[in-house]
Amino acid sequence: MASKIFVRERRKIEKGEKKPRFRVVGVSGGDVKLYVQHIRKKELDRIQAETGATVVMLEAGEGHKDGGGQ
Repeated sequence: MASKIFVRERRKIEKGEKKPRFRVVGVSGGDVKLYVQHIRKKELDRIQAETGATVVMLEAGEGHKDGGGQ
C-alpha cells in the first residue's frame, strides 16, 4: 500500500507570513513517518518526491474564513 500524507492549510496564518502554511493531519501507510505538525509546501513536495507518497489536500473545516461555517 502506498503511503498517503493528509494535510490542510492552517487557519491562523496571514498572507505573507513566514510560517509553515500547512498542517499535517495524518499519515497512512508504513513507509513514511512525519515528526512535525506544520510544514512548508516546498518541504512537502520534497518528501513526496523522495518517498513516492501521495499528498492529499483536505478542505478547510468549520470557521475557516474562506470555507463557510459561521
